[in-house]
Amino acid sequence: MKRSEINAAIRALLAAAAEHGFHLPPFAHWTPEDWKQRGAEYDEVRTAGLGWDVTDFGKGEFARFGLTLFTIRNGVPGGAGKSYCEKLMLVRPGQMTPMHFHWQKTEDIINRGGGRLICEVHMANERDGLSARSVPLSMDGRALEVPAGTTLALDPGQSVTLTPRLYHAFWAEPDGEGVLLGEVSTVNDDRHDNRFLEPLPRYPHAVEDEPPFRLLCHEYPPAA
Repeated sequence: MKRSEINAAIRALLAAAAEHGFHLPPFAHWTPEDWKQRGAEYDEVRTAGLGWDVTDFGKGEFARFGLTLFTIRNGVPGGAGKSYCEKLMLVRPGQMTPMHFHWQKTEDIINRGGGRLICEVHMANERDGLSARSVPLSMDGRALEVPAGTTLALDPGQSVTLTPRLYHAFWAEPDGEGVLLGEVSTVNDDRHDNRFLEPLPRYPHAVEDEPPFRLLCHEYPPAA
């Protein structure tokens, strides 16, 4: 991805969060120069992968396949500390996060505001492909079972719980608004816990066509 695309995506999530009254922590606003001054007291941000994350999943079509995320809190997989994670995300109209599951993570996906989120669900089969069996779900305290391939429509305030090995893809309605999306989960490990149906890279290579507005979560310098 071009750095200019990444910068614009971060600014768009900041604007959506402000519009909906969602306040991000101070480190969301630190510049690359600010990060050069931060010492070891902020190693939790570095080691737990907190902060900004923008991806096009290696497809080079961010408007169609992409996601902008800010990890607010997280633990370290297999380590002491927090056993939970929280993220805020922005899904643009028509923008999809491709079909994937998590080996370990259980997550609630929450529509925090804006348009309608569409989420397609399947169980994984024994070969890690798509299963034809029905999908057990929990949606805002309601237990239900839906056919494989069902598309759920989440309006603002609604959520769905996604358990390990439950394939899901989601997108904002193409003719609607962007969706401010929340995630509350067990510890998040984006380097090892994602299984995409079509093998895809999780973190893009940044093409430096302009200076970074904010550093991404895998770009922090060592402690000052």
